[in-house]
Amino acid sequence: MKEITRIFDLLELIKNEYHAIPNLFNIKRDGKWVNYSATDYLNYSNWLGLGLLSLGVGKGTRVATIMNNCPEWNCFDMGILQTGAVQVPVYPTISEENYRYIFNDAEIEYLIVGDQDIFSRMVNLIPHFPGIKAIFSIEPVPGIRSWTEIIEAGKNYPNPEKLEEIKKDILPGDIATIIYTSGTTGRPKGVMSSHNNFVTNYKALGEIPPLKIHDRAVSFLPLCHVYERTAGYVYQSFGVSVYYVQNIDELGDYIREVKPHGFASVPRVFEKIYNRIVAKGRNLPLPMKVLFFWALRQGHKFELDHARGWVYDVKLFIANVLVFSKWRKALGGELKFIVSGSASLHPRLARIFWAAKIPILEAYGLTETSPGITCYRFEPGFVKFGTVGTLLTGNQMKIAADGEILAKGPNIMLGYLNRPEKTAEVIDADGWFHTGDIGMIEDGKFLKITDRKKEIFKTSGGKYIAPQPIEQRFKESPFIEHIMVVGDNRNYAAAIIIPNFEYLKNWCAVKGIEFVSRKWAVKNPTIIRRIRKEAERFNQDLDQTEKIKKIRLLDAEWTPESGEISPTLKLRRKFITEKYKKIIEETYRSAEFNYRVE
Repeated sequence: MKEITRIFDLLELIKNEYHAIPNLFNIKRDGKWVNYSATDYLNYSNWLGLGLLSLGVGKGTRVATIMNNCPEWNCFDMGILQTGAVQVPVYPTISEENYRYIFNDAEIEYLIVGDQDIFSRMVNLIPHFPGIKAIFSIEPVPGIRSWTEIIEAGKNYPNPEKLEEIKKDILPGDIATIIYTSGTTGRPKGVMSSHNNFVTNYKALGEIPPLKIHDRAVSFLPLCHVYERTAGYVYQSFGVSVYYVQNIDELGDYIREVKPHGFASVPRVFEKIYNRIVAKGRNLPLPMKVLFFWALRQGHKFELDHARGWVYDVKLFIANVLVFSKWRKALGGELKFIVSGSASLHPRLARIFWAAKIPILEAYGLTETSPGITCYRFEPGFVKFGTVGTLLTGNQMKIAADGEILAKGPNIMLGYLNRPEKTAEVIDADGWFHTGDIGMIEDGKFLKITDRKKEIFKTSGGKYIAPQPIEQRFKESPFIEHIMVVGDNRNYAAAIIIPNFEYLKNWCAVKGIEFVSRKWAVKNPTIIRRIRKEAERFNQDLDQTEKIKKIRLLDAEWTPESGEISPTLKLRRKFITEKYKKIIEETYRSAEFNYRVE
């Protein structure tokens, strides 16, 4: 078999080596598993490719896929790419404003949507985009054509060998996809990635996990994101059966049923798993509770390669037999590995999961790097807690004079669509991609992330949030003088707000409320409710991950003299974060200090 150099070459591998797999992709519908065999995958991918050709789709055509994880996503991925068209995967839950921007920027010609709920989010936009030639849906949507029409057109295509002819002209360096990611200003940037970007990266990542044919994986991170998409290519290259989780709240049930050998995740999932385990431990009878927390203490001390000596090893063995074995059973009992990416995992969590024989492989990368730059490996000496691993095969990395992490390799994107000036900002003349992250190299090979050069931050669920546009929106309110959005490595965004006290005084006078003091105002239930109402109003225009879930009102003054803002009135985020560190912690932790925006 020829070497895989383009994404759709995976189909040839599956045809030759994995064609007998009866359950390559799986999804629950109406409570029952629906299985796509390897043969189904091959057939649907080819039928969709031919059917798209019959519609006029060809090299360079932009086709947007807007659906939740499902087997059909993969079929469209391969079908689109085989025609030379460009797949534009879009999050189903973004705002109408972002849909509008992406449809215009990418010059979308065809839309593939998942269901009625997804279509309803963009239905009002469609009349404003006459360039969209056709819309198809996986699930029935009134007035929208079914994806089965494309399949039937493919089955009846008069010249099926045409697809093979077209594929011969598609080069590894050709653009395969445009993935939109938030920039520091919040405006989405279309990352243009080639076949070669993805193929070289999934091959490098594929060197790490001990997977084999008929192994199982669960998939719950969005396939429209580069992280899960590349993981999917790794699974396909090994003949791994993938089970899609429709509701993240049911992840535990899916894991216990499927008994996966591996999956890709984000730190927030590990946080939830750990917190649930600890919560159960607190409810155990006293003798078992003592044992449980003794085992936790052993896990938190874990070091690799028996570094703590034989006495600790004996204690850990006992902890594994009596406590951690139950953790493994709760996660299906057959896990070989979990990959953690998109945000930093606390070293304490990494240690305890490794102690429990649930190895978490921390990885680092960005959408622009397809995505992997570094990752843990199973070989001795290639795991160090608190770091994100070592370089993947084919990648290069260096630390700039200002501490920024620079990367180079075949996985680096082609550039940002329609934004050459932004591309030039992040890819220098020597081909080094400037990640915007600050880091250092430990022990000559491990990358440690220490800071962010960009103001944009990630939640613990791996979602990027650009705070400035959110803050600008909220400051449209006359009730708000200053606001800083927080949430780096947290599971949602919150905000510290300095009210406009002069406006509040007038508002209180109108309402017949005596304004006592600033300190009184930030604790007054009526004022809190009014500012919550403002937050709810602005939240309506934000993506789900951007919504401010909690607010904290402060009676402080932020001035250049006190240090919170610059002479040009820009927020000094690091200063504020450090100064109000305790208050930020309270906002996330203590209900007494939280004013929750539901």
